[in-house]
Amino acid sequence: MAEYFLWFKAWHVISLICWFAGIFYLPRLFVYHAMSEDKTSQERFAVMERKLYRGIMTPAMVATWIFGLSMLLPNWDAYKNQIWLHIKLCLVMFLTFYHLSCGHFRLKLIDNPQYKSHVFWRWFNEVPVFILIAVVILVIVKPQFGH
Repeated sequence: MAEYFLWFKAWHVISLICWFAGIFYLPRLFVYHAMSEDKTSQERFAVMERKLYRGIMTPAMVATWIFGLSMLLPNWDAYKNQIWLHIKLCLVMFLTFYHLSCGHFRLKLIDNPQYKSHVFWRWFNEVPVFILIAVVILVIVKPQFGH
């Protein structure tokens, strides 16, 4: 295994951890934002959400994709028939959609903090947990489907 692969894998895992930290925390901020009633709190949450989304989550997402693809593309022939990887990639694309949805919702909350209820945000916050569990199982166990 080439040395670069292990470096890319390390940076992929580091960026993934940073991305998930933000993915778990931002919707929690949405809960508090939706529950806030005063303008000062609403403005504070808007600033926290912007800094988290733009300063941590988005760069971490981009780095996760870059390092993941840097490992995958040179080794595509070895991986192309492994169904677990295709499922993982679909889940990562869904997580990317979730991330972009968070960015959309962040902007909606600025104009209307009660855009959705805090209960909605609590449930919305659970989605990435299931994605994380599935991705970790797929990557570690590498289940062989249909064999």
